[in-house]
Amino acid sequence: MGLSKSKRPVVLVVEDEFLLRIDAVDMVAAAGFEVIEAGNADEAIEILEARPDVTVVFTDIQMPGSMDGLKLARAIRGRWPPIKIIATSGRPNVGEPDLPEGGRFLPKPYSPHQVTGMLRELTAAA
Repeated sequence: MGLSKSKRPVVLVVEDEFLLRIDAVDMVAAAGFEVIEAGNADEAIEILEARPDVTVVFTDIQMPGSMDGLKLARAIRGRWPPIKIIATSGRPNVGEPDLPEGGRFLPKPYSPHQVTGMLRELTAAA
């Protein structure tokens, strides 16, 4: 049996608000994915440099630090092109056109069903 059959896809959740991050991590884990979490874009980049197995990054857009979620998404697309990107925000004026090619937008508040559906759709092609 190959690794891809026995290993669950790895999702990196990037969210600066602790309670929202815990909630998102729970949703992703409940959907059957392995989850790693980061509190900001800088932490996310460090994790991505150390973990070549990350399949999807699920990031908030509004975050403090050197990069917001949109800059993080562009950095990921430039350095790790195969990684799928889901960005989320409570702001209605942000959407898929703001993301790098192939990025998906999920408006807040999102449901476990929406998160699971989008993750399964993105990882099915992987």
